[in-house]
Amino acid sequence: MTLLFEPLTLRGMTAPNRIWLAPMCQYSVTARDGIPTDWHLMHLGSHAVGGYGLILTEATAVVPEGRISPEDTGLWNDEQTAAWRRIVDFVHEQGTPIGIQLAHAGRKASTYGLFPTGVGTVSTSADGWETVSSTAIAYPGNDAPRAMTLDEVRALPGAFAAAAVRADEAGFDTVEIHGAHGYLVHQFLSPLVNDRTDEYGGSFENRTRLLIEIVDAVRAVWPEDRPLLVRLSATDWAPNGQQGWDVDQTATICKELAGHGVDFIDVSSAGAIAEQEIAVAPGFQVPFAAEVRRVSGLPTGAVGLITEPDQAERVLADGSADVVLLARAALREPAWPLRAAAELGVTRDDAGYAPQYVRGAWPHQR
Repeated sequence: MTLLFEPLTLRGMTAPNRIWLAPMCQYSVTARDGIPTDWHLMHLGSHAVGGYGLILTEATAVVPEGRISPEDTGLWNDEQTAAWRRIVDFVHEQGTPIGIQLAHAGRKASTYGLFPTGVGTVSTSADGWETVSSTAIAYPGNDAPRAMTLDEVRALPGAFAAAAVRADEAGFDTVEIHGAHGYLVHQFLSPLVNDRTDEYGGSFENRTRLLIEIVDAVRAVWPEDRPLLVRLSATDWAPNGQQGWDVDQTATICKELAGHGVDFIDVSSAGAIAEQEIAVAPGFQVPFAAEVRRVSGLPTGAVGLITEPDQAERVLADGSADVVLLARAALREPAWPLRAAAELGVTRDDAGYAPQYVRGAWPHQR
């Protein structure tokens, strides 16, 4: 058995393998009401059938104004909870755990999705809304947000906790707090975006305060036997020597998160600023996962141009991460884990085929 196909247990949740589906926005809520649709059932369900060890949903807003686009999913009302329950039940029928990524887009909210009729911020006349952030400075190409009041910031952990309660009602096995890619939590973390002078701005302690408060609020309502995940951008890739959020700060806060009931860090990068100097190459973010793992002691997931089974196996074999998460490769190939099993010598019985698909196993895979 390869490392990729060893199970991983976090609290009371066991993922049957270490190839996980990364959160990917689908921009497919055509009714613009935050309720997941048949497309989400198909997208997430097909990857469960395809052998992924854990399914993570797209960034799902905890409040309406937290959506990246009007076509994003949400988890702030009963109708959304019931729709998610249908998807969760199907994924569970495949023997696969599923988690929901809870998010707020901040100044990158109310934007056009993948199928645009415009660029930048969706106007209020076209179902858009006023955006809020740690700052009143716009992300390039978007309308300027309104800087959140102190009371509004202090209310955010409660919104995440309320969504976590609904996630429990829907049957999710885990929740992931989205603190990456330049969305609201990352806007508070990054000194290149956070220009506040109150208790949520300035020092490292202040800039990380909101993340800690959200984690504490969610952990307080999330069942003790289920894990809590956090996704972070390890670096802003800031150009010209600017001092942005970086891997040292990421590793430091993750070590602290370990004492607040966080069980796993999903390590990505970038998104806070438009001008980034990203050294893109196969596995370019893997070293960040390795450093966070080394410093914090928490299990980590590696993402970013991990495309081939032997490459993914090496990430685990050299101790860089405990899990690989696939995004674009998973869109191209919903059954990537089944191919990986065949290429790495995993038997058909251990590969995770759905009974209906066993006849499609590679001829040599017995």
